[in-house]
Amino acid sequence: MVWVARFKELPLALRVLFLASFVNRAGMFVFPLLAVYLVRGKDLSPGEAGLLISIGSTGLLVGSLLSGPLCDLRGRRTALLSALLLNAVGYLGLALLDGAPWTYAALLFVALVGMGMFSPASNTLVADLTTPEQRPFAYTISYVGNNLGMGVGPLLGGVAAAYSYHVMFAGNILAGLLCAAMITLWVPRDRRSKGANSLKKSGSSVDKGGRFGALGHHHVLLLVLVSFFYVVPLIGLEYALPLAVTTVLHDSAGLVGAVYTINSVVVVSLGLLMEKHMRGYGTKTLLMVAGLLWTLGLAVIVFGFSLPALLLSTVVWTLGEIIVSVVVPTYVADHVDERRVGSFMALNGFVLGLARLVVPVGLGVLWTAHGHRPVFVTLLLAPLVGMAGFALLRIRPSAALKTSDPEPQAAPANT
Repeated sequence: MVWVARFKELPLALRVLFLASFVNRAGMFVFPLLAVYLVRGKDLSPGEAGLLISIGSTGLLVGSLLSGPLCDLRGRRTALLSALLLNAVGYLGLALLDGAPWTYAALLFVALVGMGMFSPASNTLVADLTTPEQRPFAYTISYVGNNLGMGVGPLLGGVAAAYSYHVMFAGNILAGLLCAAMITLWVPRDRRSKGANSLKKSGSSVDKGGRFGALGHHHVLLLVLVSFFYVVPLIGLEYALPLAVTTVLHDSAGLVGAVYTINSVVVVSLGLLMEKHMRGYGTKTLLMVAGLLWTLGLAVIVFGFSLPALLLSTVVWTLGEIIVSVVVPTYVADHVDERRVGSFMALNGFVLGLARLVVPVGLGVLWTAHGHRPVFVTLLLAPLVGMAGFALLRIRPSAALKTSDPEPQAAPANT
């Protein structure tokens, strides 16, 4: 298979990183079952559990913000290992300590700081070790692997929790430590001078004189910030779909799992195929297509609200999710000076964490006051705002397109 050959062409460190990321995601037994653990395992009320999870989830934002400076000061591998160890320490405390409710929020905060740090550091390492031509494929592999792990993790976590909450925590911690061992053994320390030279040779749009100041990155900053409007429906659906299925359609909560299963199946089965067809299209075009897919998917829910509509919608908007998840980190890697890649990848993670913090609260207030329909209409409007923002931005060509355009004689090699 072609994608297998392309995978083997990636550096060994990245292949190990992708495997470690899959193991880490598959071992995330605790996070999906936190509310159940706090209510049944710690005898808290559902309201108390929700409040503690909200407070602890601010760790995702802090972790995203810390990831960039730590990558820049101590290196990408150190940031990855720190993320895994913080996550393990936080969950170990949650499993063993029996204290006041605020201690659970504090320990969850520590664990989620680690979770928030991992993805930006991983994306930064991918940027370091790939050429512009390899980056879309590498980010696609990373995204597919993470989703495959997230599909397996809750299932394994549910089985472990049914046996013992301590087994659930132990599995999560051991998976993280296994990933840390893999990264320690096979992911090298940063070699910045070599990475900088590879950026120049590969045709990155970064200023070759190394004087690419912060103002020169404003187009990247704006692109990452506008992508917030594509993240809003993703996080909003995590909140709204379970409520819609159980309280509006009065169907079984088990059907909520079908939505996430469809999402994972689409990502795993179509992610690599979509990456192949994305090659040759500009960033703005791909982002506009992603917005259109998000809009169409949400329109199916708004104008045909039913269980089949929810399931069909998931297929459509997942395609948009795939595009954004590949295009945004690729654009950052292509257009940001090596010294600032970690910070911009962290900003991308911060956008996701911010959405997780504010979107459920806002939609909850809207649902309580006006019912479910305005919630889904609001989610429909979000990608339209994002499309308008991207249409107005001056988005630069990708590095891969820039390096291939001046050499038409090399085109047959891509066939």
